[in-house]
Amino acid sequence: MHPQVHLVDDTWIDAAPETVSVEVRDPANWQAWWPYLRLTVTRDRGVKGVQFAAESGPSGRWPALTGTVEIWLEPFKAGVILHHFLRLAPADGQQLPPRVTRRANRRAGWHAKQVFWRLKDSLESRPRETSG
Repeated sequence: MHPQVHLVDDTWIDAAPETVSVEVRDPANWQAWWPYLRLTVTRDRGVKGVQFAAESGPSGRWPALTGTVEIWLEPFKAGVILHHFLRLAPADGQQLPPRVTRRANRRAGWHAKQVFWRLKDSLESRPRETSG
C-alpha cells in the first residue's frame, strides 16, 4: 500500500507518559478522535502507544480507505511527545485525484491538531501526581 493520505504529527504534552497512555489506549476516545475510521488494534505497546489497522467506508468525497494509524508516546523532559501517524490509501487500489489527496491530507492534519490539542489541554489542566 502506498498511502495517499499520509500524516506525521507531533504534540508535546506536559503529563506523565503513563497518564497519556491511559487516554490513548481507551477505546472510548478512538471513535471521537477518528469518527470516519473503523480501528482494530494490531499492537498494544502499553505506555509506548498503540497501533491500528484502519478502514473507512466510502464518503461523498472519496472512496473507501484502508491503512494504519499509530500513536507512539516518547518520554521527553517532564512530559511526553505524542507522535501520530496516519497512512491511508483507497481500498480498491485506485489513485485519488491530486486535489482530493491534498484536501484529505490538509483535513487530516487539521483534525489531528484539534484532537491532540484538546487532549493536551485536558491533561495539562489536571493536577500532576508527584512521587515521594
